[in-house]
Amino acid sequence: GGGTGTFVVLSGLKKYADVDLSAIITVADSGGSTGRLRDEFGFLPVGDLRQSLAALALENSQSWIRDLLLYRFSTGLGLKGHNLGNLILTALQDMAGSTPKALEIAGKIFRLQGHIYPSTLTNVQLVTTYADGSQLTGEHHLDNPKYGGKAIQGIALKPSAKIYPLAASAIKNANLIIIGPGDLYGSLLPNLIVTGAAAAFKSTPAKIVYIVNLMTHFSQTNGLTAADHVRVISQTMDRHPDIVILNTGRIPHPLVTAYASQYEYPVADDLPHTRQIIRGNFVAASKLLRHDQRKLTQ
Repeated sequence: GGGTGTFVVLSGLKKYADVDLSAIITVADSGGSTGRLRDEFGFLPVGDLRQSLAALALENSQSWIRDLLLYRFSTGLGLKGHNLGNLILTALQDMAGSTPKALEIAGKIFRLQGHIYPSTLTNVQLVTTYADGSQLTGEHHLDNPKYGGKAIQGIALKPSAKIYPLAASAIKNANLIIIGPGDLYGSLLPNLIVTGAAAAFKSTPAKIVYIVNLMTHFSQTNGLTAADHVRVISQTMDRHPDIVILNTGRIPHPLVTAYASQYEYPVADDLPHTRQIIRGNFVAASKLLRHDQRKLTQ
């Protein structure tokens, strides 16, 4: 995956000593600090990689390492809006000459409790095709409310890209694969459409778990139900998830109201009642709407 959803999953699972984690992360993002650095330096975007780095870094009792990697400058000419973790990873790419080497060095510096792999080493842009036939290039458009409510027909990578061999190996040798939570078209599918990903999913003996998002996203999944999410994931990776995790817990009214003002709503449960569907209250009790790390990890 990528972004805050993957951060929650990794942060929880790393607490288990007998779990060997490998995070496979999208490199199609193009907005914000990541987009600026990508345009200026020409390296693979680092925003989602940095989230995983922060999640897997060995923390001290006060979480300074994690906070440092997630710190965002609010002032400063040229620095405002940039994330410190993004700057560190960009510097490491420049010094090491490649993203894999930069992540290897970062793993030693921050004593990662796991591995981080980009889904591809190709510098790709995300191309979104809508049901009306129009197209937009750039992952950042998927967060633009200007295009909200439009049904997405599919996405593609430009140029076409092959899966990073170590990412493919991690999939093939896994015992369990977790997809999500995260933006369906912005964070999850870009990992699944790289050439070689479907073959890796077909050959792995691992069970696949898909965590459905808590809310719809107006400019990506407007009106999509839980079954719609599962269908898109299944069609893209050419394999149905073995287990689906779906929140059925109550979301606090103030958060529901805040999201509704942006035309975003709880994902409707229209999945069958089988043992393969795990329902429960997975909502974190906080000001931000997130999956509960402890419940989700358990």
